[in-house]
Amino acid sequence: MNRFRPLLILAASGWLTATASATQPGAALVQKEYQVSMEKWTLELKIANTAESRQAVMQKRPDPYAYSRRMWKEIAPSLKDEWTLEPAAWFLSLTSGLMTQNPDGGTSPTFAKETDAIRAAIDAHHTGSNKLAPVCLALASRSDPKALSLLDKIESNNPDKKVQGVAALAAAMVIKSLGDDAELMKKRLTLIRKAIIQSADVELNGTTVAKLADDELYIIKFLTKGRVAPDLQGVDSGGRPVRLSDHKGKVIVLMFWNSTLFDIDRLLQFSASLEEKFKGRPFVLIGVNNDQVEKLREQEAGGIRWQNFSDPENKLAAEYRVGTWPLAYVLDGDRKIQYAGQPGSFVELTADALLSPPSPPPAKK
Repeated sequence: MNRFRPLLILAASGWLTATASATQPGAALVQKEYQVSMEKWTLELKIANTAESRQAVMQKRPDPYAYSRRMWKEIAPSLKDEWTLEPAAWFLSLTSGLMTQNPDGGTSPTFAKETDAIRAAIDAHHTGSNKLAPVCLALASRSDPKALSLLDKIESNNPDKKVQGVAALAAAMVIKSLGDDAELMKKRLTLIRKAIIQSADVELNGTTVAKLADDELYIIKFLTKGRVAPDLQGVDSGGRPVRLSDHKGKVIVLMFWNSTLFDIDRLLQFSASLEEKFKGRPFVLIGVNNDQVEKLREQEAGGIRWQNFSDPENKLAAEYRVGTWPLAYVLDGDRKIQYAGQPGSFVELTADALLSPPSPPPAKK
């Protein structure tokens, strides 16, 4: 099941073809239909009792590309109207992990132009709106530095103190992707402090700003580059004990994943390519999987060679404050974090650099 889409999807997305038919009820209908279809699909997946039936259900997963294109057609002509902020936040969240394969083999965000248009409309028409909190967090979910200037403007100028606080938290979350030097860390802490003071009780997507801010502080303290990663201890799909510390001296790619990810085939292909590339070197790929154990066993029987923690209750994922799936960590031989983020070329490049011997110093003349 190949989930890649060609670059022409940008045109098909409605970027060039949106008409003046945008309506608030139409946008609400898209959201409702997607929610109902996902609930139905999840239920069917739970009650499927054979590998064949589960595979058949997996093939019917609701397509986020299709629902995103529908939503874009509903909101694109009316982005200057305040009612579009809530469905725009939904669109940004749904499309945050959707990627398109480029001719050179790399990937890029599928709905990049649409995202740029949403940011531009907010900047031009809505920076003073009191309905911006969901949009701020949706922008943060994309970890796109281009959102920082807009978030800074909302954080500084929005008349609603609670919206300011949410924007501050979102900016801190985006800055996380820029690195861990002292100045960036200081700014992150300042923004998180503002979020706690002004918006701790704001609830978004079933959680509070206070909880999100606490997670960000935990990440700063324990899960930033150079920190020794927590030593996960658990069991694999057969109940055998697994510990990260058993792999001291090896470069570890720690992959948080599950079988319901929309681009699961791409993730599995990427993971297999890492194993193949680094075969015979001090390297290990370890998964943390929150499927039910029976489903994980099926995946492993289908050809997955790497070891996995079985984490159906998300206890191990919580130790790493995993909010977005999939998520990869690259750890050096001392279990120090060298990269954290989406699986892709940076994971491979970081692991390769850690496994490559340093270049000898130039010979003295």
